Amino acid sequence: MSGHSQFKNIMYRKGAQDAKKAKVFAKLARDITIAAKSGLPEPDKNPRLRLAIQAARAESMPKDNIERAIAKATQTAGGADYVSARYEGFGPGKVAIIVEAMTDNKNRTAGNVRTIFGKRGGSMGENGSVAFNFERIGFIQYPLSAADADKMFETALEAGANDVVSDDEHHDIETLPDDLSAVTDALEKVFGTPSASRLDWKPVVKTDINDLETAQKLLDFIDALEDDDDVQHVYHNAEISDEVMKKLNPEE
Repeated sequence: MSGHSQFKNIMYRKGAQDAKKAKVFAKLARDITIAAKSGLPEPDKNPRLRLAIQAARAESMPKDNIERAIAKATQTAGGADYVSARYEGFGPGKVAIIVEAMTDNKNRTAGNVRTIFGKRGGSMGENGSVAFNFERIGFIQYPLSAADADKMFETALEAGANDVVSDDEHHDIETLPDDLSAVTDALEKVFGTPSASRLDWKPVVKTDINDLETAQKLLDFIDALEDDDDVQHVYHNAEISDEVMKKLNPEE
């Protein structure tokens, strides 16, 4: 589930997310293969591929899997041609939703996404119907242990980042989309491989969720979207109240 510390309070149930690791690896491998096909299959000469590999490493994807995904791009026989697709709409609670997919059959993917919206209390709209609630950013994340907040802040800004927010678990670095690769490379030389490096949709207009039933429906809705094989990322602008989050996570 995509998001970072300023609006990540919907990210929970680590065990459930860990259970999806194989599916995550499959989607990351697809990203790598497509990126390698889009240019040279060499990370140092292909920024898109470099970012895809960084994202895979951040999820602890094995090196062999990464190498196989790159090799697949050079195989001319077989192999589907994938295209990117974006879908927008509203989920339960009128939460704005952006779905990014990579598919070899747009009709299939659009139908699957539309069905999930329809069956789980959402409404799918046209592209642009909710995107104005978000801005496109580059996002880099390091664990808190990577550096103290001052060191991370100074190094990231010197590398060209726009902002750094540190909480109890992570350092979240925001960049302009075009600066993501350069800033990631600069930080990696100092702090090692980040736990995340990707383009994100950051909500600038948020929707408050203050009741447990709506929050649970929203989480189930997003889980259903993420379970689709073609869906790569799901973004939202939900802001779930602390009281509701405690009920969703009673063990914490």
